[in-house]
Amino acid sequence: MKILRDHVGKQLVRKVVALAIFSVSTVWSQQRGLLPEDETLSRDLRAIVTNLGLDGSFDCGEDGMEQISLAVIDLNQAQPSIGGVSMDNFIYPASVYKMYVAAEVLRQASLATYSLTTPIVVRSPNDVDRSTEIRWDPRPLLRDGDTVTVGYLLDLMITRSDNSAANCLIDLARRENINAFMHANGWQGSEVTRKFLRRKFEDAGYETIRGTETCARHAAEFLYKVQTGQLANTWTSGQLKSYLMRQLDTTKLAIGLPSNALFSHKTGWFSTWTHDVGIVEDNVARYVIACFLPLREEVALDKMRNLAYRIHALLSTRTSR
Repeated sequence: MKILRDHVGKQLVRKVVALAIFSVSTVWSQQRGLLPEDETLSRDLRAIVTNLGLDGSFDCGEDGMEQISLAVIDLNQAQPSIGGVSMDNFIYPASVYKMYVAAEVLRQASLATYSLTTPIVVRSPNDVDRSTEIRWDPRPLLRDGDTVTVGYLLDLMITRSDNSAANCLIDLARRENINAFMHANGWQGSEVTRKFLRRKFEDAGYETIRGTETCARHAAEFLYKVQTGQLANTWTSGQLKSYLMRQLDTTKLAIGLPSNALFSHKTGWFSTWTHDVGIVEDNVARYVIACFLPLREEVALDKMRNLAYRIHALLSTRTSR
């Protein structure tokens, strides 16, 4: 999802500033991940990534050089396992992190803090969108003074990747609560730090905070918990999956999947980043995939189609063994 993101220097500077935070969280993730790593799966994924020319470093302009972050969880095994390529590499997630916001909103709703029918008044400067990225979606852009429900905002944020809706829901859930939820699940380093607006409009205390990042391992583990009903509780997991199932952007990994595959997912794109993460289910294979590519959309889409096709074939073969 295209957003209003400030570029604040070279990738090297960003990584150095964040080193103290991310080095600890990366070690934790590597040593205490939710699922055991399947080295054979990782090897096979590495071969696919290398064959498609996605195993190098890519120029992300002012953010320097960046690498892919890919993780796959095979759900068809008796003991689900994870494999990946640079899956602990923290990367700018674009709109993918809206699913983290949705999780905390739904968790709070499950506790009756509010309901999906609770009215919310949109206030500037949260109403940032000036066009819809999904041209065929007839729902109007949110504007200052509009009154809508929590459920409507969730649907806009996930299915259309609406930035204005995301800003309203970040205010509702509050960043400290979203991040406490992420930490409770062991996903340190994947904090939601920014709203989807320019820094000069940020809330007090967030004007100079680091940009939001995540890694494929965290995104995949998050979706594994959604699929297994373990994300906060069964209601939260089920509600979030229902929104992910209605994703309107089908231009990324979805184009490489079989037409009969159910893909519950969240996409994100901006500048030199193109991402897609989701749960794939068909009659043969069931798996979670989290793919973060440091490539412009016009370059990434064909790569994603081939990546999805080959990974689905791989998981289907593993299932039939």
